[in-house]
Amino acid sequence: MKAKILICVLPVLLVACNGNEKVSDASGNFEAKEIIVSAEAQGKLLEFNIEEGDKLSKDLVVGYIDTVPLSIQKEQLQAQKEVVKTKLVNVKAQIEVQEEQKDNLEVEKNRINNLYKDNAATQKQLDEIEGNYSVLEKQIATTKTQISFISKEMDVYNKQIKLIDDKISRAKITNPINGTVLEKYLEESEIAIIGKALYKIAYLDEIELRIYVSGAQLSTIQIGQKVRVLIDKDEELYKEYQGEIFWISDQTEFTPKIIQTKEERVNMVYAVKIKVKNDGKLKIGMPAEVKFI
Repeated sequence: MKAKILICVLPVLLVACNGNEKVSDASGNFEAKEIIVSAEAQGKLLEFNIEEGDKLSKDLVVGYIDTVPLSIQKEQLQAQKEVVKTKLVNVKAQIEVQEEQKDNLEVEKNRINNLYKDNAATQKQLDEIEGNYSVLEKQIATTKTQISFISKEMDVYNKQIKLIDDKISRAKITNPINGTVLEKYLEESEIAIIGKALYKIAYLDEIELRIYVSGAQLSTIQIGQKVRVLIDKDEELYKEYQGEIFWISDQTEFTPKIIQTKEERVNMVYAVKIKVKNDGKLKIGMPAEVKFI
């Protein structure tokens, strides 16, 4: 009997309880923000260097999807763009020739006009040279409109090439957050489809505990408050962690079936989230109890 009494009164971090004292004020389960990383391109997975349990850093490239078909499309577009570019060069050269012709014709027009003023040229000669000059001006204007159409055609190819470049960049699988790989859905050499999940990752260095409290308990807690978080060490003992309340719901809800609060008969409760530093022993879905400090 003395040995049993000593166990109950010794101040230890791993606490036990007797039947007359409640260890916790609330209980709940650990959870984490999980992200499912999906393929943003379609093709064969040429490289996919991750395994479940791997810790990945943000922006780490973890794999590549085959981009050969996209590269071929890009080459085709670039070839078509070069053809259009050649057309643009030819039109500009044509305009230069026409402008030179216009300058020469303008000189001749001025000469005929002066001769006409001196009665050395006829009205017919003057009308003819002015008509030719007017026609050439219209031809130059028409040719210049071709530059606008060709430029727009070039813009179309540039945008299509830019779109292909974007697709090629999306074939590179980049990890979005610091975290641990929870599940891997595809293996190297399998076919990735746009929108199809590749793997699931979550940040587990700091894990969240969701608990539920009654309205009576709500007035005793606040954002930023430190709490004791207890998980089962064995059948009688608990392992203790320090947690901090960072979110309290402003709406009541019915008590979830898997949760037992301090007052089990209370139907309406408030959800509370507590962040806890993870030493690697805390897992998603693991139950825990909380003692408010």
